[in-house]
Amino acid sequence: MSLVKDVRDDKRVDSERLVQRLEALSRFLRLVDPHLPDNDLVAAHTLVERAGNRLALSRDHTVVALAGSTGSGKSSLFNALARLKLSPVGVRRPTTGVAHACVWGPLEPANKLLDWVGVLPRHRFIRESALDGDDEASLRGLVLLDLPDFDSVERGHRLEVDRLLGLVDLIVWVVDPQKYGDRILHQAYLSQFRSHAAVTVVVLNQADRLSTQDTELVLNDLKRLLTEDGLDEAPVLATSAKQPGMLAELRGSLETTVAERQAALRRVAGDVETVSEPLTAMIGPPAAEDEVDRATVRQLTDALAVSAGVGAVSDATAAAYRHRAAAATGWPLTRGLRRLRPDPLRRLHLSDKPAEKVADDDAPRVPSTELVPRTSLPEADAAQRSAVSLAVRAVSDRAAAPLPEVWKPALTNAARSRAADLSDALDRAIGTTDLGVARTPLWWRVAGALHWLFLAAAVFGLGWLILGYALRALGLPEMDDPQIGVMPLPTALMLGGLLLGVLLWLLLRPAVEWGARRARRRAEQRLRASVTEVGREYVVAPVREVLNSYAQAREALTAVRS
Repeated sequence: MSLVKDVRDDKRVDSERLVQRLEALSRFLRLVDPHLPDNDLVAAHTLVERAGNRLALSRDHTVVALAGSTGSGKSSLFNALARLKLSPVGVRRPTTGVAHACVWGPLEPANKLLDWVGVLPRHRFIRESALDGDDEASLRGLVLLDLPDFDSVERGHRLEVDRLLGLVDLIVWVVDPQKYGDRILHQAYLSQFRSHAAVTVVVLNQADRLSTQDTELVLNDLKRLLTEDGLDEAPVLATSAKQPGMLAELRGSLETTVAERQAALRRVAGDVETVSEPLTAMIGPPAAEDEVDRATVRQLTDALAVSAGVGAVSDATAAAYRHRAAAATGWPLTRGLRRLRPDPLRRLHLSDKPAEKVADDDAPRVPSTELVPRTSLPEADAAQRSAVSLAVRAVSDRAAAPLPEVWKPALTNAARSRAADLSDALDRAIGTTDLGVARTPLWWRVAGALHWLFLAAAVFGLGWLILGYALRALGLPEMDDPQIGVMPLPTALMLGGLLLGVLLWLLLRPAVEWGARRARRRAEQRLRASVTEVGREYVVAPVREVLNSYAQAREALTAVRS
C-alpha cells in the first residue's frame, strides 16, 4: 500500500487549474473550429464534453474499472473485492457485453454517475455492509466496474469496453501469467494510456499458481513491457481471487485512491495531456501582427488595379482635363463646338464627384456604396482574372509561410472567401473615388477672361474698320483713326486681338498638357488607394482574421499544455 501511495504523492491535481485548462481547450476549439479539419478535433471536442460532464457529477465517488482479457479472472476478482456472491449472470459475464457495478455506500447518490457511465440499473449492486461501520467503510465512495472482455469474439463487447475505458476514473488491468504479454493488450490498450499512469494499476492475477520466484520473474517481465508501453510509473501488483491475503495490496491501493478523491481529476488531466499533444502539431511559432507585408499587398493592388481599369480611368481623367481645359480656356468662338463633344469621364459613367449619402447634419459625408451606378468600364479579361487569382494566392501563401501546413487551406479559403464580390466592389470603388477634376482651376478662369478680352479687342477693331469703310463708301467725312506707329488703331486692335489669342493658345497648350499629366497621376493615386482598400477589406482582412484566430489559439493551447 505504501508503494502505491509513494508513487502518486506528487500526482495531485489542482481542480481549479484543471478547470482552467479545460476552459482554455474549449476556447482553443472555438477559435480553430472554423479553420481546421473536423477529424483532427473530434477527440478534443469529446474530451471537453466528457470532462465537463464528469466533473459536474459526484466527486465523492471514484469509478474504478476491472479490464482484461478472457480467462484473466476479472469477474472472480470483482466478487472477491466486493466480498459478495453476485448473481450467476454476473459471475458468468464473459458471455455478455455489459458492465456490472458494485457501489460501496448508498446507491442513490451514485445513480446519476452510473447513468452517465451507462450501467443498467439491473446490473448495479450495493455493498450494504459499508453502512454498518465494518472494514468496508474505507472504500465508501468506490464504484467498481467489471467490464466485458476486450478480446471477446463479439465486436459489440469490444466496443463497449472501449466506450467505458473512456469514462472511468481509474483502470485496473487484470492479466494472468499465461497472457500478460498479449500483443493486443499492449499495443491496442496499454500503450495508448501512456499519459494515464497516475490512474492505471496492473495486477498479475492468479499469482497463486506460481511460485514466489516465478512470480517475481513474471512481475519483472511485466514491468519491462509496461516501460516499453510508457507506463513505467504504473503500480504492478500480484493478486489472487482465491487467496484473500493476496488482495491486501490491491485493496490498499483502492482505499488510498478513494480517500484522496483525486482519481477523476487525474484521469481528466491525463486525457487533457493525451488530447492536447497532437494539437501542438497544429500550432507553430508565433505569427507576426501582420504577416502580409507591403510588397504582397502592392502586388495585389497592381493586379486589382489592372482588373478594375485604373489605367483606363486615369487616361480618361487626363483626357477629361484636356477637354474641359479647352472648353474653358479655348477660343471663345470654338468653345461651343468643344462642349458638343462627350466628356471622356461621363462616357465611362463616372461623375465629377463620388456619390454621397448623409446620415445627419453633423455626420461627415461618406461615399455611398449602395446607390452608386455601375461604370461602363469593360469586364476584366481572362489574363487579368488570372493575375488577380495569383495575387490573392500570394497573400495566403505569404501569410501561411511561418504557420504549420494544416493552416494553409484555411488561409487560402479566407483569401478567396469574398472573391465573388471583388468585381462589384472594385467597380464601386472606382465609381466612388474623387478623381480631383471637379474644381475649375483659377487660371482657367483667367485665361478664359483674357481670350474674351482679346476677342472683344479684335471684334471692336474689326467693327471700327468696317465703320470707316462704310463712311467712305457713303461719301461721308472719314474718321480720323488714331495711329500706333504706322498702324491705325482699329487695325492694331483687330490684328493684336487675333495674334494675342493665338499666342495665348500656344502658351496654354503646355500648361494644359502638364495639368493633364498631373490630373492623371492624382487620379491614379486615388484610384489605387481605393483599390488597395478593397484588397485589404476583401482579401487581406479575412486572412488577418485567420491569423488572429491562430495567435489566440496558440495562447489558449499554451494554457492547456502548461
